[in-house]
Amino acid sequence: MTCQQDCSQFDLAMELLIENGFDNIADVVGVLMNTAMQIERSRHLQAIPYERTDDRRGYANGYKSKTMKTRFGEVKLAVPQTRDCEFYPQSLERGQRSERALKLALAEMYIQGVSTRKVAKITEELCGFEISSSEVSRASATLDEQLKQWRERPLEAFPYVYLDARYEKVRHGGVVVSSAVLVAIGVSSTGHREVLGVSVKLSENEVHWRDFLSSLKDRGLHGVKLFISDAHEGLKAARRAIFPTVPWQRCQFHLQQNAQNYVPRRRMKQEVAERIRSIFTAPNDEEAQRLLAIFLDDYRQDAPELATWAETALQEGLVVMSMPKAHRKRLRTVNMLERLNKEILRRTRVATLFPNTESCLRLVTAVAMETSEEWQASKVYLKME
Repeated sequence: MTCQQDCSQFDLAMELLIENGFDNIADVVGVLMNTAMQIERSRHLQAIPYERTDDRRGYANGYKSKTMKTRFGEVKLAVPQTRDCEFYPQSLERGQRSERALKLALAEMYIQGVSTRKVAKITEELCGFEISSSEVSRASATLDEQLKQWRERPLEAFPYVYLDARYEKVRHGGVVVSSAVLVAIGVSSTGHREVLGVSVKLSENEVHWRDFLSSLKDRGLHGVKLFISDAHEGLKAARRAIFPTVPWQRCQFHLQQNAQNYVPRRRMKQEVAERIRSIFTAPNDEEAQRLLAIFLDDYRQDAPELATWAETALQEGLVVMSMPKAHRKRLRTVNMLERLNKEILRRTRVATLFPNTESCLRLVTAVAMETSEEWQASKVYLKME
């Protein structure tokens, strides 16, 4: 492009500004960008159109139409081409980077629990144009595929597996229900934590836990020496069906809370809590069993319901005594899931209510994947040797 041609293009842009002001600013931007791209192609070829020179690196090959959305509206572009297809305008590449950044922002908004309506509003304010629901759907489909691959990745040996469930509000069949978010976290043979899987179901019934545990097993989960969880009946039944030979440790934290429901008098509550704690923190199984026997004898008369409950329940909290002493402290409870649960809550609090279980699963999976990657990159959780 000659200097004269450059000037004519800039003159055209100025005329458009004078005639229309900012009403048709997109047209002005289009003229300026097209001019800039033409100049850039001439520099790449080291020759202006129709110029004969020994330094020429190639030949022009027309233009390709492109529409770019900007804060000023749609800009019509004519992207210069070359015969060898090795040229692409840097100015437009910057625009493409912005488009990719916007798509990532959309994905991040989903991860943070922002609704589709809010996404459209935010992008309109930030970018000057509204993102359509179809574009949001395409962005979510790309993200969903990545998350599905992570949920279905192969597993290996995990000696310790923690299981837990939390609840999120989901719209189903025209009504709002509390859906169960099932989570499995494992400690690998190297001692690192990893989120093994997540699932969103309409309840915490046995059939749902069974499907979830079966999927973990089908993906290769093996070598489990201990499960740690609360005592939900559906989970217990499913675990016995899918992993019948693996010992189970009942969460001691939840046991302490459950015990208070059986204490008949308020003044006894602190004493009962302290005595149960001494049983759980005993140096070995023999001492724990001795303290438990005394506990049962002392409360059979004053708190018979507590004694009856504790005879079975507290035994379920002492299975950890068969594990290596150095590991017991971190195998007593499911409290290690608190970090993940807090992250999930922080994001789901923004969404408040999910339109369906798929939307909830998308968000929970993304948070779990992010947390799991952080854990694997951090120091070991347990020294397995």
